[in-house]
Amino acid sequence: MRFVDLFAGLGGFHVALRRLGHICVFACEIDENLGEVYERNFGLRPVGDIRIVKSAMIPAHDILCAGFPCQPFSKAGDQNGLSCPRWGDLFEHVVRILKYHKPPYFILENVPNLARHDGGKTWQKMKYRLKRLGYAVEECRYSPHQFGIPQIRDRVYIVGSLSGLNGFMWPQPKKKGKTSILSALEKKPSNARPISDQVIKCLEAWQDFVSMHPQDEELPSFPIWSMEFGATYPFKETTPFCLGVNRLSEYKGSHGIPLKRLHPSERWVTLPSYARTEEKKFPDWKVRFIRQNRELYARNKKWIKEWLPKILSFPPSLQKLEWNCKGEKRDIWSHVIQFRASGVRIKRPSTAPSLVAMTTTQIPIIAWERRYMTPRECANLQSLQELYYLPTSSSHAFKALGNAVNATVVEHIARSLLSEKKAALERGKND
Repeated sequence: MRFVDLFAGLGGFHVALRRLGHICVFACEIDENLGEVYERNFGLRPVGDIRIVKSAMIPAHDILCAGFPCQPFSKAGDQNGLSCPRWGDLFEHVVRILKYHKPPYFILENVPNLARHDGGKTWQKMKYRLKRLGYAVEECRYSPHQFGIPQIRDRVYIVGSLSGLNGFMWPQPKKKGKTSILSALEKKPSNARPISDQVIKCLEAWQDFVSMHPQDEELPSFPIWSMEFGATYPFKETTPFCLGVNRLSEYKGSHGIPLKRLHPSERWVTLPSYARTEEKKFPDWKVRFIRQNRELYARNKKWIKEWLPKILSFPPSLQKLEWNCKGEKRDIWSHVIQFRASGVRIKRPSTAPSLVAMTTTQIPIIAWERRYMTPRECANLQSLQELYYLPTSSSHAFKALGNAVNATVVEHIARSLLSEKKAALERGKND
């Protein structure tokens, strides 16, 4: 069958459908560097901006594939949805091409928040548009780890068929079994970037915290915010914003710094960044995390006061810890680590953190080897082992891989979606 690959990126859809024997007849990708990489891997040069491609210029096809940009719907962005000035109109071009060519099938991919954006109204509008074109439409969420790939990366997949979806069944995830990030790693990769001395010192400080925490108590499952250790500013019934800088002199800010010693202009910036929002009342989740951290400090004040100076020299994002390894060995150096804006995230080595359009500081760290993952290893996590070429710039490669579609997940969905068509064709041949 013939397919088109819109917003192609590194070609996750292409890899998946090529595995099933299908042929790509058209691709588009606005990033010229990625277009060059795509051509080197597949022998097909994508056109650029889909906005200026006339529908008639696109060859006839049986399957339309599109991982349209997720920024308008992602919880990490502004969530402007279809009104996003940069990316919000791109779904319209998917609809335009479907309306013109009427391919029998389509497969779309996006972030799971697409289905929840604006209380679900955004997706309902999009689904209505697709159904008006004559397609039966269904959506489902999957993560690569459900298919034996050591990465947790939740995404929503949307399929459509002009002939209905009565015989279609979403692929069944594998029975729960152990996955290991080792299956994606290279042995002593020569291009692996070692972690810096600052990162090592930061992780050593947090290892001290983990080691000093009472052994007969579970490590907290909530995010550990060290700036709450010793802080007393109000957070339940009011906020620092409502209180004002003058009245803040009665309290202590980040890490227990007495605010009365500071000039009024300095008091505000001495609060944690999440406490400086202009809100009359903090959301429940923020109140809960602040309360949990202050209670943690109150129970363990003696040893935390001894530990606290070790973390003070690091940036605020490194002063927070997420221990996602409940019940595991309390050894940071035997786990997988990722630095996020939300803190230092420690995960079991069974799976990698979800790959995002990463900056170089967000690349997963293989702690026991004291190095970052390589682009090739991240490609393995996205089931893109077949790609001979990746972007030559590591930062560009990591960003592209964070935006990529997981080829194995798409392969399972496409096989199920197209199996009925294949069976019908076989029956026709036999007749």
